[in-house]
Amino acid sequence: MDKGKGLARRWAVDLHDASSSAVPDPPGFTRSAPDADDAAGARQRKDSETAWKAQKAWEVAQAPFKNLMMMGFMMWMAGSTVHLFSIGITFSALWQPISALRSVGKVFEPFKDPRVDTIAPKLLFIALNLAAMGLGVWKLNTLGLLPTNPSDWVSSLAPAREIEYAGGGIPLI
Repeated sequence: MDKGKGLARRWAVDLHDASSSAVPDPPGFTRSAPDADDAAGARQRKDSETAWKAQKAWEVAQAPFKNLMMMGFMMWMAGSTVHLFSIGITFSALWQPISALRSVGKVFEPFKDPRVDTIAPKLLFIALNLAAMGLGVWKLNTLGLLPTNPSDWVSSLAPAREIEYAGGGIPLI
């Protein structure tokens, strides 16, 4: 006897059978509703995607603040004496904001959408990077590496004009 050829099971459903369309729809289901639901669902997905992009743009814009705090702590730990570690930390504090400012467009490119306003996040991103750069310049000043005193510019001043002359005389003996 061949198994499964002659006997059909009671609980088996043939999905390719045309008689299965006679099964009534469950309560609350209408066949015309999916078109409206698809449009509403697509609109809701677009709105949620727009909100997600705006939220991520703000998160990216606030990321330099975390870096600012970390860099400030590292500069404080480096001290105010000039040595290799403090100079390395200071130039890193200057280079990171400069490279971030050069790539503002690339950073916010994933969030480019006509429905997402990225002007305010970009401005915050730029302001925080400028603050980080200011922190690096301040550290250069505390290390004494910025020419802010008049004595730093002595080499570029003209020599002072001589007011008195002393000359030799005739020896008396």
